[in-house]
Amino acid sequence: MLEAVISGLQQILAPSAFGLMLLGVLIGVFFGVVPGLGGIIGLALLIPFVFGMKPIMGFALLLGMHAVVHTGGSVPAVMFGVPGTAVNAATIIDGLPMTKRGEAGRAVAAALTASGFGGVVGAAVLAGLIPVLRPVALSFGPPEIFMLIMFGITLIALVSGKNILKGLIFGCFGLALSTVGLCPHTGILRFGFGQLFLWDGVDLIAVVVGIFAVAEMIDLGIKGGAIAEAAVEKAGVYQFGQVLEGIKDIFRHFWLSIRTAVLGCFIGIIPGLGAEVATWFCYGHTVQTEKNKENFGQGDVRGVIGVETANNSKEGGSLLPTVAFGIPGSSGMAVLLGAFLILGLVPGPTMLTEHLDIVWAFVWILVIANIAGAAIMIALAPALAKVTFLRGTLIVPLAIILAFIGSFLAEGRWENLVVAFLFGVLGYFMKRYDYPRPPLALGFVLGGLADLNLTRSLDLWGAAFITRPIVLVLLVLTCLSALIPITQYYWGKRQRKEEV
Repeated sequence: MLEAVISGLQQILAPSAFGLMLLGVLIGVFFGVVPGLGGIIGLALLIPFVFGMKPIMGFALLLGMHAVVHTGGSVPAVMFGVPGTAVNAATIIDGLPMTKRGEAGRAVAAALTASGFGGVVGAAVLAGLIPVLRPVALSFGPPEIFMLIMFGITLIALVSGKNILKGLIFGCFGLALSTVGLCPHTGILRFGFGQLFLWDGVDLIAVVVGIFAVAEMIDLGIKGGAIAEAAVEKAGVYQFGQVLEGIKDIFRHFWLSIRTAVLGCFIGIIPGLGAEVATWFCYGHTVQTEKNKENFGQGDVRGVIGVETANNSKEGGSLLPTVAFGIPGSSGMAVLLGAFLILGLVPGPTMLTEHLDIVWAFVWILVIANIAGAAIMIALAPALAKVTFLRGTLIVPLAIILAFIGSFLAEGRWENLVVAFLFGVLGYFMKRYDYPRPPLALGFVLGGLADLNLTRSLDLWGAAFITRPIVLVLLVLTCLSALIPITQYYWGKRQRKEEV
């Protein structure tokens, strides 16, 4: 084992492999910063270039790129409310309010440092789980995944803030929206209204960009001013000082960073969940477990940290079933499976015996790439943060263009522009009348997965799937997770009335 660890590191530190990895990091950051591109498009474009390469060379480029895409995606999410990738949607909840408060430098630096930290922790968990991978990865089937998603849906109450009833209304709307498209059980079109583009459902990127980015730009255009509502001279320490504060925040909340990174990694191990689920789960976990919850959703740096540590650590987890069983842990890893075959490797148990040095090279790529990606973007953070103090007439057109480009590139359909606009108008009125927007996004993200895995569970086990041991444990946790925040909300409301 030790020989494989050392051999993997030596192969990655070879000048040619190391150079390709750094090139991949730069490409990955770019694909993350530009909304709508993302890691899947990046992998698809780079795979043709790895023909004829040695496996280490090819994966240094591909995995180095894919490891840092979400790192770059946090920058437009924090600054403009435009998620660079769908995974960065949850970052907007607390990142954008920090920007409006004049703390863009701190928010960006915290997000980038958390992403790098999460990627390193994810690689460490990957390394620790290599010997015990099989029982962990195979213990979750469709019933367990369905109940885990139901546990996540209960987080709607947590991300609703002080407006639980309003949050539940739009959380249910998000769940209903996720049912648009072909039914996974019967193949019948649901709520398609004769529109061909709705056969695959409503696009996640278009919805998220609409309710957050477009809505914020409409609001900014109406109010005028800059994204950062604080005056430049009152924005606190100069932006470089804010960047240092953002880096320090990771260590101030070190236990939170560790928890969410490990949780994100374990969610990544379960095939079919996806990075979006990991980030929303970890945001809900952050709100549920941290003290002084009143600032979440209004610019709490802990909300940024909890999400960003998870989005990169999840990649370490999703690599486990991909390498060991040939079961892609995420959509990005599904594309990466093609690279395995192109480079002459067959994913499966033999990877852990005959090619253990290459598996450890993957671990080292994740570690080095995440550190390099975070360092590059942190160096640019002070300059990027200044953009938020420009007047709205300059920012709104640029942000709107980025938002609509992201919506279009997600699936290459012009109809997504209409979807983004309609949800932008909806998001604006939700904001104006104090309806929380995160529950809609959370319900939409989790609803489709719940529908799919419930169908599979009923097909394979019938209603008896509920009696499986892990399902029962998750069912109890789901009930507790649903009842506790609602009880706390109404108990606090009653106490406030008594005080009055």
